[in-house]
Amino acid sequence: QVRLAESGGGSVQPGGSLRLSCVLSGGVFSVNNMGWYRQASGHQREMVAVIENSGRTHYAASVQGRFTISRDNTKTTVYLEMNNLKPEDTAVYYCNAQDYGFEDFWGTGTLVTVSM
Repeated sequence: QVRLAESGGGSVQPGGSLRLSCVLSGGVFSVNNMGWYRQASGHQREMVAVIENSGRTHYAASVQGRFTISRDNTKTTVYLEMNNLKPEDTAVYYCNAQDYGFEDFWGTGTLVTVSM
């Protein structure tokens, strides 16, 4: 069973930076894509960044140029480097893994708060 554990959330001022980490365990070889999604209060969950097994990356337009998704060589840890954070980036960030059967697995989320 795939399990995901996020860390790295917290509170920062606008313009600040945070780095989120997600550790994958169980079913590692069944996972194809991994990514980060977020859900702000009163909003639907949305894609932030995805990294395919090939290494190809995709970003939401709202974070392009500010956020970077990456992973380690073992493909068991995925990172989200977030720079120039804005108040509208405030949300619970969820790590996602999708297997080759298109089944989605989710972490429990980590809160990112951007405010003065």
